[in-house]
Amino acid sequence: MTGVGSGALLVVGDVVTDVVARHRTPLAPMTDTAARISTLPGGAGANAACWAAHSGARDVRILARVGADAAEGHERALRAAGVRPYLVVDPEVPTGTVVCLVGADGERTFLTDSGAVLRLSTADWSDDLLAGVGHLHVSGYLLFADASRALARLAMEAARARSVPVSVDPASAGFIARFGVDRFLAAVAGADVLLPSHDEAALLSGLAEPADAAAALSRRFPLVVSTQGSGGAVVAASGAVVAKVPAEPATPVDTTGAGDAFTGAFLAARLSGHDPAAAARQGCRAGAEAVTLIGGRPRAGSVKHCQESPGS
Repeated sequence: MTGVGSGALLVVGDVVTDVVARHRTPLAPMTDTAARISTLPGGAGANAACWAAHSGARDVRILARVGADAAEGHERALRAAGVRPYLVVDPEVPTGTVVCLVGADGERTFLTDSGAVLRLSTADWSDDLLAGVGHLHVSGYLLFADASRALARLAMEAARARSVPVSVDPASAGFIARFGVDRFLAAVAGADVLLPSHDEAALLSGLAEPADAAAALSRRFPLVVSTQGSGGAVVAASGAVVAKVPAEPATPVDTTGAGDAFTGAFLAARLSGHDPAAAARQGCRAGAEAVTLIGGRPRAGSVKHCQESPGS
């Protein structure tokens, strides 16, 4: 089963500004709906990086592209979370923005303006970014535009040339459906670990049942860990399910970033030597913590370490 070596974690992904609007009543078309609105740092890649640092990973880095409008604030937020930022400042396009509409049940709907995110390009890459890296994680959001997809492929190929394992978060079932399943699978070919949500796994495999979807995808990718929300996670390898991990109990306030929390904690645990099932348990714990918070990041100033022994 594919392992994750020791060393730093490099995330190549997205940094955005989240505008989180929590409304306790249904949206009222053509008039006002009362809401509590927060503006917070976000982005699937950045969130995962912050949760990895929160979960005990000791050297977490992120490469992403932001606009000059918010670059300093995002860099400060990442450093405060224990992440080393390599932010490319775009002089023409503002930082990506996501409006997160969160209902009374904590479930969210996204309105996404990718902004500078998808302008990350091969010119922004240097093999020096891989110095000391034990694992590369790629946010699937980069795969939906030509320039950022070329950068993602370059990073993946550079990592594989150095025997650095690569994981991919497919990111968005909606974007995959528009982009095309076959095109997406071709873009992520060669990844060692795929970390899809239930909806993403179902779309990519054509199978609705979570275990079947994860098992089918693990014939393409050595290790597949599919998150199932309140259903926990399914771990599959070599065409078979090898573990089903239950979710941790939690009362959701905002589910934004729960999958990113799982990813970050899972990768931190793997870098610490945990096997995939134990790492998935750490991921589920982080996901349960995430849904009790507003936004997609862990609380600042709080760092945890994996509680289980490797291989347990």
